[in-house]
Amino acid sequence: MRAYRDRNYRVIATSRSVEAEEKTAIIKGVSQVLLDVLNKPLESTYVVIEEVDLDNWGCGGLPTAQYRKLRAAR
Repeated sequence: MRAYRDRNYRVIATSRSVEAEEKTAIIKGVSQVLLDVLNKPLESTYVVIEEVDLDNWGCGGLPTAQYRKLRAAR
């Protein structure tokens, strides 16, 4: 068995505000996936939920708002 205790996995970024109950479910679910897939113990798993403003990220070479408008127009 490989040890994953000292490795960090950053897995969450959102473009909207996430409610406390949703954050609890995300943390529980991501932690369980890392336990199931990587055998990473729950007590050594830290989940960071990063709420990124829509203006601060992009996709397809465009700011996200423009990218979404372009895709919606297709």
